[in-house]
This record gives sequence, C-alpha cells and structure tokens, in this order.
Amino acid sequence: MRFGIGWRPELGASILANLDRIEIIEVLAEEHVHASAKERRALQFLARTVPVVVHATSLGLASCDPVDARRLDAVARVIGWIEPECWSEHLAFVRSRGIEIGHLAAPPRRQETLDGLARNVENARRVIGSAPLLENVATLLDPPMSDWSESEWIRRVANATRCELLLDLHNLHANATNFGFSAESFLREIPIDRVRMIHLAGGRRIEGDRILDDHLHEVPDPVFALLANAIHENADIILERDGNYPRFETLLGELDRARLAA
Repeated sequence: MRFGIGWRPELGASILANLDRIEIIEVLAEEHVHASAKERRALQFLARTVPVVVHATSLGLASCDPVDARRLDAVARVIGWIEPECWSEHLAFVRSRGIEIGHLAAPPRRQETLDGLARNVENARRVIGSAPLLENVATLLDPPMSDWSESEWIRRVANATRCELLLDLHNLHANATNFGFSAESFLREIPIDRVRMIHLAGGRRIEGDRILDDHLHEVPDPVFALLANAIHENADIILERDGNYPRFETLLGELDRARLAA
C-alpha cells in the first residue's frame, strides 16, 4: 500500500522536495501527448526515481462506439516512453458519432454498453500492451436507460473485462449523495479484491444537497470514512487536486490523514 499524488506542473517542485512522504505519482496522459524532448526526459527521470502510473481521460471506453484510434495511439505513445507501472481510464463516454461532449459522462448501465466497453478494452489492451484499471465516474445525472445499479454495473464490468479497478471514493460519495444510495453498501457489493488503486479528491455542494466532483477542494470527512472500508493490501492511494491549490503542507496533511484512515 503506497500513498501518493497526481503530478501537476504547479506542484512539481513541492512534490520533488517531499518524496520522502510521497510514494507514488500519477501522471495525466493527455497533458503530455505533445511533450518536448526536455519534458520527456524529466518525466522519464521521475519514473526512475519514484513509482509512476499514468491516468487517461479522453478514450471514452464505456461506449458502444469504438475508441478513437488517434487518441488511443497518442495515449499509447505516452505510456510507451514513460513506462509506468500501470495505466487507468474512466468508465465513461466522451463522444458519440464524432461529437465531443466535453466531459466524462456516465454511460447507461446496460448490456449494449458493457459489450462496447469489452471491445474497447480489448482494443486498448492490444494497442498499449496492457489493460487499464477502470474507474467509476461521478455524475449529476443518473444515466437513463440503465438496467443495473451502479454496484451491479461495476461487478459486471470486472467480470466482462477481466480488468482491475480504480475506485474513486469521492465519485462514490457524490453519486451516493446525489442519488440516495448507501456508499457503504456499494463497497460491500463490488469485488473489493479487484481494487488496485484508490482516488481521493474533493468537490462542492450545488443546488442544495447535490455534490459536484471538481477536484478543487479538500477531501471531505465522509470520503476518509469510506477509505477504511475500501482498503486492501494491494491498493495504492492517490490524492487528486486540479486547481485552487492550498499550501503543499495541507496536501501532505491529507495524505497523512489517509494513512491513518487506512
């Protein structure tokens, strides 16, 4: 079990100065598709210094449409020169019939989606050489035309793709709050032994009791409470922060709190 943080240029110097307290780093694939030779050498050096994993955001694996080949090739190239321990993507769709929707949308939880996901995962496995960890996504809209609960969807995803899972606990907390189900029951109903990585993040309340997952706020108490029930010995924990950065000591404090919760 290792505890780490997502690499962001604004945090780079502080991350490098605190590698005694950071055991793993997550790099966003799409941010480095057009990296210069200098940037590549820097990330390659980083990967030789501390364990690195790659996180993709643009593939839209959970769609009936095939993954865009150019995007898949671009992610494959980044993974190829970083040589991470593993890589991950979301259980989301981001385009349909060539139209980009601009965010990670939760797909209808039904057989057609599962079949498309399995095909896309196999294609990604063939092109990249390994399958991704698959991450649950947050949504403000319960996907229409769904036949399964979110926990049943995750069970079926794990079985159909044979992939390990990336469990985002703030996404789970947000969805449980927004749609009135028990996050604790969700954790009991999914194959927790397939969870290889856990994301911690924060969001904000909108429209009363609804939660928007924005990665711009501190990890809330309920997410730390869920962490104790989500942990097993093979899972790494990654703190995500995409802006509105506090003092870096505050982020290190969140990692320390995660260590205590686990």
